[in-house]
Amino acid sequence: QVQLVESGGGLVQAGGSLRLSCTASLSIFSVNAMGWYRQAPGKQRELVAQITSAGSTNYADSVKGRFTISRDGAERSVYLQMSSLKPEDTAVYYCNAVRSYLDYWGQGTQVTVSS
Repeated sequence: QVQLVESGGGLVQAGGSLRLSCTASLSIFSVNAMGWYRQAPGKQRELVAQITSAGSTNYADSVKGRFTISRDGAERSVYLQMSSLKPEDTAVYYCNAVRSYLDYWGQGTQVTVSS
């Protein structure tokens, strides 16, 4: 079992920045990958960014150059630095961990970008 707790969402104007944090209940190096997904109203949940245990990263095309995923093993945390935010980035953002082919999810944090 992996418990994930997110924080850092909120309301920001277009062009602004936010940093999301996700803290895991165990070492982040004991999972295969951690990442951030988002789900906007009426849309499917989509991958935003992911980092593997080896440190490889993967981003959705829509956020490349604007978002950065990083991690801190000592803090058991993964972060999503979001810059140049757009109204279309508005969604509930979920932290995800993959371990032994199972997906674990946080409770989600709302990000709202006003125009």
